[in-house]
Amino acid sequence: MQIVLASNNPGKLAELLPLFAPLGVQLIAQGALGVPEAPEPYKTFVENALTKARNAAKHTGLPAIADDAGLCIDAWGGLPGVDTAYYCVQHGYEKSDDNNRRAVLEQMAPEPNRRAKMVSTIVAVRSEFDPEPLIAV
Repeated sequence: MQIVLASNNPGKLAELLPLFAPLGVQLIAQGALGVPEAPEPYKTFVENALTKARNAAKHTGLPAIADDAGLCIDAWGGLPGVDTAYYCVQHGYEKSDDNNRRAVLEQMAPEPNRRAKMVSTIVAVRSEFDPEPLIAV
């Protein structure tokens, strides 16, 4: 069985391949199948992941999985949330994980409430219009 990974991140593919291989599932990055990146206009992890999975299924006719993740900081009302990957650019840094950490720590310095959580959402669809997507948060 083949499943499309709605991502072109080689690290993500490398992480997931060993999990799917024992199940007899061939996981294929969407770029290898010519699938364009899906827009992520939503403010929830579920909506963004679902959009990416549906986009991959639409372009390939195969089942697809996608994820969306981010840091939710209590003192900031759950932000940066879905915008975590680009948080640092709002503070004058180039986009990178290291710069995101730097920007968050700088902005959190005066904050006494430092509670936060990393939210990761994975969505699986059997087809583009699957009425029962599998969603794990």
